[in-house]
Amino acid sequence: MSRKWTAGWIRTGAFSAVLALATVGAGATRAENLADALIGAYNTSGLLEQNRAVLRAADEDVAQAISTLRPVLDFVARARTTNQRLNPGGILSELASNRITAGLELTWLLFDGGARELGLTAAKEIVLATRQTLLSFEQRVLQRAVAAYMNVILQTENVSLRENNVRVLGEELRAAQDRFEVGEVTRTDVALAESRLAAARSNLAAARGLLVNAQAEYTNAVGRRPGTLVTPTNLPRKPASIEAAQAVAVRTHPDILAAQRQVAALELRILQAERGLGPSVAGSVAVGLIDSWDSDNDGFDSSVSLDLRQPIYRGGALQSNVRSAMANRDAARGNLLNVQRDTVQGVNDAYVRLEVARASLVATAERVRAAQVAFDGIREEATLGARTTLDVLAAEQELLDALTSQISARAEEVIASYQLLATQGLLTAERLGLAVQIYDPTIYYNLAKDAPARVSRQSRDLDRVLEALGKK
Repeated sequence: MSRKWTAGWIRTGAFSAVLALATVGAGATRAENLADALIGAYNTSGLLEQNRAVLRAADEDVAQAISTLRPVLDFVARARTTNQRLNPGGILSELASNRITAGLELTWLLFDGGARELGLTAAKEIVLATRQTLLSFEQRVLQRAVAAYMNVILQTENVSLRENNVRVLGEELRAAQDRFEVGEVTRTDVALAESRLAAARSNLAAARGLLVNAQAEYTNAVGRRPGTLVTPTNLPRKPASIEAAQAVAVRTHPDILAAQRQVAALELRILQAERGLGPSVAGSVAVGLIDSWDSDNDGFDSSVSLDLRQPIYRGGALQSNVRSAMANRDAARGNLLNVQRDTVQGVNDAYVRLEVARASLVATAERVRAAQVAFDGIREEATLGARTTLDVLAAEQELLDALTSQISARAEEVIASYQLLATQGLLTAERLGLAVQIYDPTIYYNLAKDAPARVSRQSRDLDRVLEALGKK
C-alpha cells in the first residue's frame, strides 16, 4: 500500500518538477532567456557574416560604376621598331627607327548617351536589394535560434517526464510483485508491469538522444552550448486578423522589397543596353619622353585626340545584349510575383499554426487535469481490488501522454508566434530591441560609394572600418 501511495505522490508532482527544471538553474549556472539566445545567434552567425560581405561587394560595384564616369590615367612605356621601304621616283629607300617612349596617358569617355549613369543607378538599386536580402537572412538566423531554443526546452522537459515515468513504473512493478507474493494479483500483472517499465526505459533512452541532438542544434544556431533555459512568457502580439498580417508583410517583408529592387535594377539594365547602341565620344591626352637608341632623335612627345565611335556591327552582340537584359527583367518580374504569393501564403500558414497551437494548449491543459483525476481514482480503486494492474498502467500512460502533449503545445505556441513575426518581415534584431550592436550597412557604403583614391582620407577611413570588422 505504501509503495502505491509513493508512486502516486511521485507522479502527481512530476509536472511541477518539470516546470521547476525549466526555470531554476543548477548551482552557479545562470538561467538564459530567449533574448540571450537571439543575441548569441546574431553575434556569431557565419551566415550573417557571409552576406554582410556580399553587401560590401555590392557597395563596391557602385564605386566601380562611378569610376567609369571619371578619366583614366596610366603610365605607359613602349618599345617600338619601325621599318619603312619607299620608292619615290623609282629609287628604293629604306627608313628604320628604334625608339623607347615612356609617359602618361589620360583617356576620358566624355559621352555615351547616359549608359554609364544608368549603370550607376542600377548598381545602387542592387545595393538596396542586397540590404533587404541581408535582413531576410537575419530573420532566418533568428528564427532558427527560436526553434533551437524551444526544442532544447521541449526535449529537456520530455527527458524529465520520461525519467519520472521510469521511477513511477519501477514503483508499480515493485507493488505488483508485493501483491503477487500475497496472492492479490497474478503473474500476468507482474509481467505487464515489467513490460511497461522496459518500454519506458527505451523511451527514456530515445528522449535523451533527442536532447543531445537538440543541444547540438542549439550550439550551431546560437554559437554556444545551452545552459538552463527559461520558457518565454512574453510572446509577440498576434495581429488582429490574417488580412492585417498579410498587409504588413506585403509592405515590409524583405524578400518582397528585395525582389522589387531587382526588377527596378534590371529595367535600368535594359535602358543601359539600348544606350550602348548609340555613339560615344572619348578624348585622350598623352605626354612622354622619347629615347632612340640608333640615332640622336631623343626628345619629348605629346598628343591630343578626340574620337567619335558609332557601333555598326559587332557580330550580333549588341541586340543580343538588349534581349538578354529584357529576359532577365522578365525573370525578375516572375520571381517578384512568386515571392509575393509565397509571402502571403506563409503569413496564412503561420497565423493558422499559432491559432492551432493555442487551441491545443488549452485542450491539453484540460486533458492533463482529467488524466490526473482519472489516474488518481484508478490507483485508489486498484488498492481496493476494483481495478487491475493493467488499468493503472493504462491510466499512467494516458497521463504521461497528456503531459507530453502539453509541453509540445507550449513549445509550438512560441515557435509559431515568432514564425508569424518572421512572415511579416518583423523578426529582426532592431525591431526586437536586442541588446546588440546593430550592423549599419550605410557606414561602409557611404565611404566606398565615391570610389576614393588609395591615398585619400576616405580610403584610410575605409581601412579603419575593415579593421574594426576584423577583415584586414
